[in-house]
Amino acid sequence: MTQDSLFVPVQTGRAGEDIALQIQAAILEGRIEPGEKLPSERDLQTFYKTGRGVIREAFQVLKHKGLIEIRKGAKGGAYVKHLEVVFASESFALFLRQNRTDPMHLIEFRESIDHMITDLAIARGSSEEKRNLSEKADQLAAAVNDGTAGLKKLVELDRELNILFSKMARNPIFEWIMQAVQIGFSSMDNALYEDAEYRAYAVENWQETAMWILAADPVRTKSCIGYHYRILRQKVKEIRSASGTNIFADGSADG
Repeated sequence: MTQDSLFVPVQTGRAGEDIALQIQAAILEGRIEPGEKLPSERDLQTFYKTGRGVIREAFQVLKHKGLIEIRKGAKGGAYVKHLEVVFASESFALFLRQNRTDPMHLIEFRESIDHMITDLAIARGSSEEKRNLSEKADQLAAAVNDGTAGLKKLVELDRELNILFSKMARNPIFEWIMQAVQIGFSSMDNALYEDAEYRAYAVENWQETAMWILAADPVRTKSCIGYHYRILRQKVKEIRSASGTNIFADGSADG
């Protein structure tokens, strides 16, 4: 596809913004595919009749949005990136922290989508996926019971369970949202898994939830989920009361 068919001339005074928006539209509409190289700075300067600084300004805007990457060397230039879930997830997590999101609001949101995912996961998830969920819950139990896994490993296993659960819904939006919430929830998860009582409870609840999903019983599954969030609210209140801080807004415990 030629440059002329992709872009149109821009107005003086807002050239950098217009160029960035035109390239963005071409990428999002699929006229430029992930991995494809954009026209060179020199070619774009000639086409738009503008300076190098304006083209570089447009490239920086696109790079900041995660739409392109700038490569150096003999095959250097601006290349279209495939937008990754983790990029949006990290941005969403930072947004939650910057706005000092109340953990109770996030818990309420998570509980509501978990109930929706339950029906879809039971209806659409394969038998293999349901068995995998049960096996992953057993792995979490083993890691807690033998005492050899560190805090980071326990939180990772819990996160993997949540992502696997959301994948079974066969709706990628649920999966993307779950990944974003998991990243934003990480400091709270660390604080919760430091509590021995919570660790023991979480293991038992995950195993029971996975068992009822495997049995294709949405009523009992949702009952487990509802009980989990009641305990979660209680524990978050206890931790917040003891520390006097918003354990969600502080990302220092992550990792």
